Amino acid sequence: MATKTKSTRKAKTASPMIRPLGDRVLVQRVEAEEITAGGILLPESAKEKPKEGVIIAVGEGRVLDNGERSTFSVSAGDRVLFTSYGGTDVKYSGEEFMIMEERDILGVIEG
Repeated sequence: MATKTKSTRKAKTASPMIRPLGDRVLVQRVEAEEITAGGILLPESAKEKPKEGVIIAVGEGRVLDNGERSTFSVSAGDRVLFTSYGGTDVKYSGEEFMIMEERDILGVIEG
């Protein structure tokens, strides 16, 4: 069952204490809607985890063969779509985050 995600959610944490390493990014998922498009109220157990979030922090970049670091295509504050099974869930200071590699990000939501 597909659910919508809220589009107005901003990340609560302005400066997290988690700094991703290498080509990893720290993402905070957006909250899933409690009501489907058809108006059905979903219990917590039936909600699908959203595949959308806001980037909180980025690492330094992957080290290339020539010793330089790659640059990221995304930056903190970007709203992104990511793969279903990408990343590792992390709970820190009562908030839930995901740490994932940049390649697990499918696209940036603009507008």
